[in-house]
Amino acid sequence: MHVTAIIAAGGRGQRFGAAEPKQLLTVGGRPILERSVSAFLSHASVNDVVVVLPQELVDNPPAYLRSAEAVALHGSAKPLRLVAGGARRRDSVANGFHAAGHSELIVIHDAARPFVSADLIARTIAAAAESGAALAALPARDTVKQGRDHFVGATLPRETIFLAQTPQAFRRSVLADALELADDATDEAALAERAGHQVRLVTGEASNIKITTPDDLVLAEAIAQAGKHDAIAVPVGTGRAGMGYDLHRLVAGRPLILGGVTIPSDVGALGHSDADVVCHAITDAILGAAGHGDIGRHFPDADPRWKDAPSLDLLARAAQMVAAQGFEVGNVDVTVLLERPKIRDHVDAMRQAVATALGIDAARVSIKGKTNEGVDAIGRGEAIAAHAVALVRSR
Repeated sequence: MHVTAIIAAGGRGQRFGAAEPKQLLTVGGRPILERSVSAFLSHASVNDVVVVLPQELVDNPPAYLRSAEAVALHGSAKPLRLVAGGARRRDSVANGFHAAGHSELIVIHDAARPFVSADLIARTIAAAAESGAALAALPARDTVKQGRDHFVGATLPRETIFLAQTPQAFRRSVLADALELADDATDEAALAERAGHQVRLVTGEASNIKITTPDDLVLAEAIAQAGKHDAIAVPVGTGRAGMGYDLHRLVAGRPLILGGVTIPSDVGALGHSDADVVCHAITDAILGAAGHGDIGRHFPDADPRWKDAPSLDLLARAAQMVAAQGFEVGNVDVTVLLERPKIRDHVDAMRQAVATALGIDAARVSIKGKTNEGVDAIGRGEAIAAHAVALVRSR
């Protein structure tokens, strides 16, 4: 699926009161606009980026938006186009939409939200690809009051209130319907709703703030400084190792899928997805190496989206997540613990399937099988497990 990101930076920041557009201001040593553009240029799920700017910035863009400089700075040769904004937000997004060509999915992000994470971008894109439209939003934490003439008119159920953020993502046809409306709105999700489309909620991030007033800059600086201390500082070319482990019971009536390959067997692994222990262990290993948590955080078994999901797809998504953080997979090594059947005849096919999902050569994938010598549930043929080690390195 071809995905185009539109960075909405056409405003002049009049509410902010600065001498220049707020998106050009610096936070944590980097321009706000550069942070937002970089998040999408470097994301593995995004194919190209359109930045909507005031006309004078299109005519004379900052260096990080000029093609050669952008490639050097962001490490990406993805197409980067600049278009002029319109009088209203809707007009600016429409200009960006027309510049997006025939992309199948459009993701829109406010330039004034410079701390959007790769994970939030990936989750919003995935939700829109499945449901047609999606937006990042935070559930309200405080009791919500509706005011009327300086008095409380009503108390609204907090569990029904969500605070909209960006990114917001749409299949092309949905966004086209939304932009055909003459209505104005503060975000594209509202237009999609008015056009009759359901918009899916994706849990947003508290750090994904929008810089609107000078007070917001104070919080933004704090987030930027915290990020410098919390982020994984990895010199280019160095590596990080991660370990993964997975275990499933074996039951009759389930296919036995390992490394994306169906192995002839009377029993298969029981799980919410296809229970591929090889892919699950590798996924945990590469996520762990990049400091991204574990498979349950990103693909929880309580989420119906992952019911019977091919684990090769989950592995590919995980590889995209770590790629968006500036890492590439160096190599992986997996040991499968299974009493029977023997997997030696299927190892090459498994290595190739895993390598394709990771975007690396099969020579960098090792898979081997061991028995448990009749010991415990694995030895009795009641379970299967896998251990994995992955090396990721900065690009």
